[in-house]
Amino acid sequence: MFWFSLASLSPLALLICACLWAGIWPGVALAYMTLCVYALDRLGRRKLPVQQDAQTMHRADLLSVTLALGHLGLLPALMIAIPQMPMLQAVLTGAAAGLFMGQVSHPNAHELIHRPARGLRRLGAIVYTSMLIGHHVSAHMLVHHVHVGTERDPNSADLGLGFYRFWPRAWLGSFRAGWQAETSRRLKRTDSGGMHPYFGYLAGAGALILLATALAGLDGVLVLLAICTYAQAQIFLADYVQHYGLRRQTYDQRLEPTGPQHSWNAPHWYSSALMLNAPRHSDHHMHPGRPYPALELTKDMPTLPRPVPLMAVIALFPPLWRRIMDPRVALLRQRAAPDSSNPTLHTRQ
Repeated sequence: MFWFSLASLSPLALLICACLWAGIWPGVALAYMTLCVYALDRLGRRKLPVQQDAQTMHRADLLSVTLALGHLGLLPALMIAIPQMPMLQAVLTGAAAGLFMGQVSHPNAHELIHRPARGLRRLGAIVYTSMLIGHHVSAHMLVHHVHVGTERDPNSADLGLGFYRFWPRAWLGSFRAGWQAETSRRLKRTDSGGMHPYFGYLAGAGALILLATALAGLDGVLVLLAICTYAQAQIFLADYVQHYGLRRQTYDQRLEPTGPQHSWNAPHWYSSALMLNAPRHSDHHMHPGRPYPALELTKDMPTLPRPVPLMAVIALFPPLWRRIMDPRVALLRQRAAPDSSNPTLHTRQ
């Protein structure tokens, strides 16, 4: 747990320093999230161990709670501090904060909403709501995990779809699909009392905007919207990168189960520690309830040529992205095609 804690808590500490003292700290925070993580991925040759003992699981939950509470405390501090900074420091701090929330708070909240304890699940939902994307909880659990790798999942990008076309489609599509799934689930329950989750997401977002107004007026609201937009871009970039071009086949009118071949993965150790093993994405989809220290990476899982954060940057340049990734998708499909007897190896032609 040492590397998970060091990698994920360091940017939180640096951002707190940026809010308190500004100076060089905004630049240091951004450099950590970009240059430092990339350099350690390149220079280090460590392999994060697979750990499943009870003590590690307890420490993993403790780190997740710490990160969530730190995120919730950092957000109002940013609303107050950034409007008072010179322009360059404000931009650097906002960029670092958006990267932290998209690459640490998002994987952490994702981990929390998969935990069996109700309190942890609610804490994860609060973190997503604080990034003005609370509906991701419902869309991820009820839509993405059920329909990943199919046209029914707005967050699975098919071959040839660029990120700038994917992003608005995924945002609106996941909002709508999550609403429909939650509403359908409520209709099937015998005890349909209580508030629809979407009302909670929207009410929480409204309350946060009011808080930003109270803390720093219009400037606070603009800071909140800018950081949350950037963080949401990171969330959708992660989905885009980790499922691009990978499709599940239908055999005898039945959809093949989600397998190792339906997610892109990355073995790079430090960015994996930063993102709480989110780059071990195939294992997560095959075992959604498995805590992040226990996620595995095997040779039969499709592997990205670069760390996930760098691939997210490349995805912002669609021609370059397609030049790198389309041949890899085509090769996976070609390798899967000859063995028609094993449907779990196939992707859509």
